[in-house]
Amino acid sequence: MSDQRILVTGGSGFIGSHLVRRLLNEGNEVLVVDNFYSGARSNLADVAGNPRLEIVRHDVTFPLYVEVDEIYHLACPASPVFYQRDPVATTKTSVVGSINMLGLAKRTKAKVLLASTSEVYGDPEVHPQEESYWGHVNPIGIRSCYDEGKRCAETLFFDYRRQHDLPIKVARIFNTYGPRMRPDDGRVVSNFIVSALKGAPLTIYGDGTQTRSFCYVDDLVDGLMRLMATPHEVTGPINIGNPHEFTMAELAEKVIAMVDNGTAVEYHPLPSDDPTQRQPNITQAREVLGWSPKVELAEGLGRTIEYFRQHLAAAV
Repeated sequence: MSDQRILVTGGSGFIGSHLVRRLLNEGNEVLVVDNFYSGARSNLADVAGNPRLEIVRHDVTFPLYVEVDEIYHLACPASPVFYQRDPVATTKTSVVGSINMLGLAKRTKAKVLLASTSEVYGDPEVHPQEESYWGHVNPIGIRSCYDEGKRCAETLFFDYRRQHDLPIKVARIFNTYGPRMRPDDGRVVSNFIVSALKGAPLTIYGDGTQTRSFCYVDDLVDGLMRLMATPHEVTGPINIGNPHEFTMAELAEKVIAMVDNGTAVEYHPLPSDDPTQRQPNITQAREVLGWSPKVELAEGLGRTIEYFRQHLAAAV
C-alpha cells in the first residue's frame, strides 16, 4: 500500500537507509528519525531532496509527537563496536525507545514493526534456530545490553498487543550485509572486505569454524515490508535471514579470492559470549510471508566489495 506516512526510526543507518528508499519508491511519505549515533546523513544524501522525505534528529528515548500510519522501529546500534561503547544507552534505546514507539502507535493506531535480532537466541543450543526457541543468553555479559534489550523490547511489543490489541510485527533479523555498512562497525563482512582492499591481514576470531548466515540487505528489506503488510493476526516473531551457513574461514577465503589482493589471515582469541553458530530456520517466513532470500553470497559480496572500493577511494 502506498501513499502512507511511514516513520522509520534509525532510518539513516545501514538497513534503515535501504528501507527508506524502497518506501519512497512505492510512493509513501517517509519520516526518518535518527540521533546519528551509528547512522549517517550521507546514507540518505541522494534522496535528501525528495519532497516526500523528512529527516529529523531525535533520540527515541524521548517521546515523539507525530502523526503516522506505520512505524518501522529500527533505532538501536546493531554492531558490537557501537552497542558496547555505551551499553546503558543501548539498553535504553531498546527498552525506553520501544515504549515510546508503542505509545505513539497506540495513540495514532499505527502498525508498528520491531527490528529484533537473532541475538535474542544468544549462543544457541538449538540449531538451526526457530522462533519457538527461547534462547541461551548471558544476562550479565558484555553483549547483554543488546541481547537482553531486544528480548525486553519483544516482551513490550507482545504485552502491548495483549493489553491494547496493538497491531505489532516482530522480525528477528539475522546477519545482514551490503552497501552502506560502516567500514568501522566491527562486523565480519565489512572487516574482511576493508582489510582485503587495504592489503591488510584478515582477522579471524577463534579457530574460524564458528558459523554465520549472511543475508543481502535488499532481501532483508523485502522481508520486513512483507511482514508489515500481513493481516492483523500475524505478529511474528519471524526469522528473516539467509539459511545458507558459512564458517568464518570460508568467508575469508571468498573475500580474499574476490578482492584478489594477496592478503593473509590472522587468528585472534574469540571475544566473550560470541555465538559459535548462527543459522535461521525460515520455514515461517516462507509459509507466512512467501519470502526467501534471492541474492547468493557471491553476488552480494561482489556488490558490497564494489561499494567499499568506491567508498575507500573517495576517502583518500
